Amino acid sequence: MSGFQGVDYYDLSDLLSEDEVLVRNTVREFIDDKVLPTVEKHYEDGVFPIHLVPQMAELGLFGSTLPAKYGCAEMNNVAYGLVMQELERGDSGIRSFASVQSALVMYPIFTFGSEAQKDYWLPRLASGKAIGCFGLTEPDYGSNPGGLVTRAEKSTKGFVINGAKMWITNGTIADVAVVWAKLDGEIKGFLVEKGTRGFTAPEMKGKHSLRASVTSELVFEDCLVAEENLLPKSGGLKCPLMCLSQARYGIAWGVIGSAMSCYDVALRYAKTRIQFDKPIASFQLIQEKLVHMVTEITKAQLLCLQLGRLKDQGKAKFTQISMAKRNNVYHALEIARMSREILGANGILNEYPVMRHAANLESVKTYEGTHEMHTLIIGEDITGIPAFE
Repeated sequence: MSGFQGVDYYDLSDLLSEDEVLVRNTVREFIDDKVLPTVEKHYEDGVFPIHLVPQMAELGLFGSTLPAKYGCAEMNNVAYGLVMQELERGDSGIRSFASVQSALVMYPIFTFGSEAQKDYWLPRLASGKAIGCFGLTEPDYGSNPGGLVTRAEKSTKGFVINGAKMWITNGTIADVAVVWAKLDGEIKGFLVEKGTRGFTAPEMKGKHSLRASVTSELVFEDCLVAEENLLPKSGGLKCPLMCLSQARYGIAWGVIGSAMSCYDVALRYAKTRIQFDKPIASFQLIQEKLVHMVTEITKAQLLCLQLGRLKDQGKAKFTQISMAKRNNVYHALEIARMSREILGANGILNEYPVMRHAANLESVKTYEGTHEMHTLIIGEDITGIPAFE
C-alpha cells in the first residue's frame, strides 16, 4: 500500500468503483516506489526517466481506455483520470508522456486511422515498444492552430511535407509523429516515422519547467511519407481539436495530483515546523492557506469526477472539459505557490517537490490551450457570442 494516503475531504472515494480504486492505488504505489525516489535528479539533469516506460506499459497506462484487442486496458474515463492524477503527483513530465502517448497519438490513430494503421501501431504504443508524439503547434501558431503553415503535397510516391512544429513533447525520442498539415487547404493527419528522410526532431534545451520531459522541434524539409501513412478519416481542424479535448481531460485530473502533493507537504510541514514555541499550523494565516488549498482540491475533484462520468456516458462537451482544465490548473498553481510560502525558504529546496511542481504547472497552464483561450471558449458557449475570430 502506498505511503501517500491522498486528499479526500468529501469522501469521494466512496463514489468510485472497486476497479477505479484499484487502478488509483496501483499507480499511487508505482509513483511512490519507482518515481519519487529519482524524479528530482531527473528534473535537475533535464532528462526524461525513459526506463519507466516499460513499467508504465506493464501497468496498462498507455491508451488505457482503448480496446483490449490492441493490448489496451479498456478502463473507463474516471479510472483513466485517476491514472493521470497519480502520475502527475510524481511529475507533470511523467503524466505528459502518458498523456501524449494515449490522448494525442493512440487516440487519433484509433479514431482516424485505417485498420492496418491501428493493428500495426496501437499494440506497439500500448506496450511501450514504440513512442509517439503529436505535431500541431508551430513557431508562429499556438493559440490559432488553424493558421498552421505546414504543407503536404501529393506526389507520385505519396506526400511531401514541408514545415516545422514547436514545443512537441516526446518529439526527439518518438518512433512515430502524428503530424497535422494542410493538404489542398484542408488539415489532414499523417504518420511520420523516425528516420524518414527530410524529418528531424532536435530537442529544445534551456527549460526552467518540465525538465524531466523531452520537448522538441519537428522539422520537415521535403519529407516524403507513403500514401498509407495518411490518416484516412482525418479532415479539418476538428480532428486535432478532438485529440486536444482528450488531452485536456487528462490534464484536468493530472493537476489534482500535483496540488495534492503540494498540500500534503505543506500540511505536514506546518504541523512540525515550530516558531514562537508552537507549530506554525496553529497560526490563523497558515490555517487560512491550508483551508483554501484543501477546498480548491475538493472542488477540482468534484469537477473531474462528474466530467468523467459524463464522458463515460458520451455526454461530455468540449466546453466542460475547458472549464475543468482552466479551473484546475489555475488553482493547482496557486496551491503550489501557497505551499512554497508555508515552507518559507525550505520551499525552494529539492528536498521538497513544491518548486518543481510550481515550475511545471507554469507550462501546464499554457499548453493544450491557455487559461485565456479556455475563458473565451466557455464565454462563447454561455453567451453565444465569440470574442475571438
